[in-house]
Amino acid sequence: MSLIPKQYAQPSVFTAENLLREARRQKEIPYGAIPKICVLDPDGDIVRYLVSAQRATRSPYWACYHTDLFVFAQNGIEFGIVGCAVGASFAVLIAEEMFASGCHLLVSITSAGQLVALRPPPYFILIEKALRDEGTSGNYLPPSDYSFADEKLLAWLVPALRENATPIERGTAWTTDAPFRETQAAIDAARALGLHAVEMEAAALYAFAQAKQKRVVCFAHVTNQMASIEGDFEKGAANGSHAALELLGAVGKAWQIADRR
Repeated sequence: MSLIPKQYAQPSVFTAENLLREARRQKEIPYGAIPKICVLDPDGDIVRYLVSAQRATRSPYWACYHTDLFVFAQNGIEFGIVGCAVGASFAVLIAEEMFASGCHLLVSITSAGQLVALRPPPYFILIEKALRDEGTSGNYLPPSDYSFADEKLLAWLVPALRENATPIERGTAWTTDAPFRETQAAIDAARALGLHAVEMEAAALYAFAQAKQKRVVCFAHVTNQMASIEGDFEKGAANGSHAALELLGAVGKAWQIADRR
């Protein structure tokens, strides 16, 4: 229960645009647009791989106080990416700044724990809805159990992902602020609801997207069983970066086709 009453129809006094304006002034950052498709990489593995492979360069136009945004190409499509923005509040802060800086589509690819097995890990889930067990979404939408992906985004994205070499499941997630409080009772309750994975960002990102009318799609990279077995958290080649980049290439291609219509 919130201690401060929320006025969901009222605009915020403190905006990402104003924050970025002052950051540009203080840090002498020139005005310029970031790529139209941006990526949140909470684990940071994709960013680290791209930098080590000399495939990414730091954007000179990104004015965030807290992070660096890197630019890279996949399948001839330009992307911007921010690593290590872990958790709902940090992810939404960066999402606000990305859209204020020229982003048109945001893709989040986050590690997730397996709840209901769809196949042996690692694999990806396109998150269609997420249980709101975090606080950030409550600042964007009135209380409800779930946040949902935009149906129009799913309509153009799902057919394109069927051709992906790495299978993409469709499913649901439990978004929590406290991964080290995933008690057995809570896990059992999430499984009883039919939730497939647990992660830390999707519910808030979808609430932000609905409230601000922005295009956001979230994927869970199911890599673990919450360290309940030895040898957990294996993501695949290059810590899952090859598979994640293949996924991003498919999303980017689908976006280009949809954006021309």
